[in-house]
Amino acid sequence: QVQLVESGGGVVQPGGSLRLSCAASGSSFSDYAMGWYRQAPGKQREWVAAITTGGVTEYADSVKGRFTISRDDAKNTLYLQMNNLKPEDTAVYYCNGRYVLFPWGQGTQVTVSS
Repeated sequence: QVQLVESGGGVVQPGGSLRLSCAASGSSFSDYAMGWYRQAPGKQREWVAAITTGGVTEYADSVKGRFTISRDDAKNTLYLQMNNLKPEDTAVYYCNGRYVLFPWGQGTQVTVSS
């Protein structure tokens, strides 16, 4: 029974930055590739970034060069550094496994607006 809790969202102007955190409890995710996902109103959830157990990263074209995913397995925590934010980044952001999905958390709201 893994619980995922996202935090760090907020309201930011275009060009601003935020760092999201995902804390996992119940078991370690050190054996799993992990990822960040987002869902905008009226749209399907989409994959944003992933990191393997060995630390290799991959990004969706829409965020490549602006977002950085990282993990601290000792703290059972996943991070997403978001720079140069754009209005189209506005969404609820979720963390989860990349291939094996745990129960979804509540997500954290990111709003990019002037």
